[in-house]
Amino acid sequence: MAGPAVLTVADTIAKSFVLAVETRGDRPAIREKKFGIWQPVSWRQWMVAAREIAYGLHAIGFRPGDVASIIATAVPEWLYADMGVLCAGGVSSGIYPTDSATQVQYLVNDSATRVIFVEDEEQLDKLLACRARCPTLEKIVVFDMEGLSGFSDPMVMSLAEFTALGRNHMNDRAALWDEMLASRGPNDLAILVYTSGTTGPPKGAMHANRSVTHQMRHAGDLFQSTDSEERLVFLPLCHVAERIGGYYTSLALGSVMNFAESPETVPDNLREVQPTAFLAVPRVWEKFYSAITIALKDATPFQRWMYRYAIGTGYRLVDCKVEGVEPPLALKLANRMAYWLVLRNIRRMLGLDRCRLAFTGAAPIAPDLIRWYLALGIDMREVYGQTENCGVATVMPADRIKLGSVGKAAPWGEVKICPRGEILIKGDFLFMGYLNQPEKTAETIDAKGWLHTGDVGSIDNEGFVRITDRMKDIIITAGGKNITPSEIENQLKFSPYISDAVVVGDKRPYLTCLVMIDQENVEKFAQDRDIPFTNYASLCRAAEVQDLIWREIEGVNANFARVETIKRFFLIERQLTPEDEELTPTMKLKRNYVNKRYAVEIDAMYAGQAVA
Repeated sequence: MAGPAVLTVADTIAKSFVLAVETRGDRPAIREKKFGIWQPVSWRQWMVAAREIAYGLHAIGFRPGDVASIIATAVPEWLYADMGVLCAGGVSSGIYPTDSATQVQYLVNDSATRVIFVEDEEQLDKLLACRARCPTLEKIVVFDMEGLSGFSDPMVMSLAEFTALGRNHMNDRAALWDEMLASRGPNDLAILVYTSGTTGPPKGAMHANRSVTHQMRHAGDLFQSTDSEERLVFLPLCHVAERIGGYYTSLALGSVMNFAESPETVPDNLREVQPTAFLAVPRVWEKFYSAITIALKDATPFQRWMYRYAIGTGYRLVDCKVEGVEPPLALKLANRMAYWLVLRNIRRMLGLDRCRLAFTGAAPIAPDLIRWYLALGIDMREVYGQTENCGVATVMPADRIKLGSVGKAAPWGEVKICPRGEILIKGDFLFMGYLNQPEKTAETIDAKGWLHTGDVGSIDNEGFVRITDRMKDIIITAGGKNITPSEIENQLKFSPYISDAVVVGDKRPYLTCLVMIDQENVEKFAQDRDIPFTNYASLCRAAEVQDLIWREIEGVNANFARVETIKRFFLIERQLTPEDEELTPTMKLKRNYVNKRYAVEIDAMYAGQAVA
């Protein structure tokens, strides 16, 4: 039977890892799927891999304070390399695997990276294309050598060769391990987390061991974790959400990290693992909801009736929870029956039937979407924070839910609203500043130690924080009306046919919208109705698809005042991926970029400006 989690946190990340290994030994820490079978990696085996990498780094002249970067998807080797770098006393920096060679060059040079770990041939090609312009780079280590059997380069080594080098370097150097671990203290720089660079070049947020371990130390404070938690790792590990909320939190609590095979297999892997705790960004939660919504369209009338009945009991139970009242016994019994007849199957289809804790963060989410998951019986909690505060700053309390808010300030930090309405954060989890950018640091952290988030919001009399929007994203129409676009956009993304949306209207007479359709669901809509299309662009241009999206927009418009309604829209006719400049690595449209990229299309929506 599962017992409470034993927290393993020391004054540095590396020492916390050593403590975790000493505490958990041969228990599984990691699982990955090989040849169709989930294979465990114990804490002790992880230590062996990290130790060999740390010694390998020392062997090539890497010293405490030096920077090593990792460019890979979410794979176990990311963890091995990260912990090897930290145990060697180094600074670990993550790079998105979707970044271009030019972006990689900038990040390597900005961080003065000496060693870089790359996943495979694709990532290696980026480094080979830019290494001549990266003067600090000395060594490239490749995790997966498939397709590189005949490749030879003095700067490049396979991970197998590198760990062999580390094993050889261990001979007669047993004391070196303790020296490397002792070389860094709580106030020393440990990790670099680069922002997505939506308004300029990425900024490297510098986090000392102190800020990371501070978050780790409070990992189990608000929600009781057990010693047998299962998680699925699939978000980019260079993003603060997965790195802190997934990886380092699991290190502190002893949760087993199951690695998805690929981004495409996440739904299948989720159903196989059935994790007990799950962290995802809103785009993922929206996709899951859309999948169920579309599946219901193919259900029989009786099945749809059963779903409406079951989810209805769930909604009534949620309403009681939100209002803080005890639900009637009859409602509890009806909801229990609904679970066994309907809701359990939906939860299992999603892979969340065992999920005790579900978290959403990193971007705004529609309150109605959270309410739907709560109605399924999945305890979803929204968290809020930034790269600069190392993850969580607010979280919905375990005993209270207030939809539309991001919860209360974490007890180990402070949140307040400044006179101009900006959310400010303070605590030991704040970063040291931006690497090589003291002016930006001074703009972000004031003289009293408050982090200026750039978010506009409010705090009610119960302490719940509500985020209105980004300060720079507030729209002021030609008529002088202040409009927060994110609230409208979140409701639009609640549609199974809309993947993302950007509301436009600053200094304009009315609101318009750029829409990115959900390709899979819209294609199914077209195929079910024999709507002809030859490619993505022709699908977007089909009159029936245009009508479909307009109906979805009109449904959202009904919830807003007339001045806040969207009058016209344009469907982005390119299939976008994280490699495209329009999208962030977490698949969110970059507002400033798309406003410039689609300026002609936006102007066309205002041609004549004759909409009432």
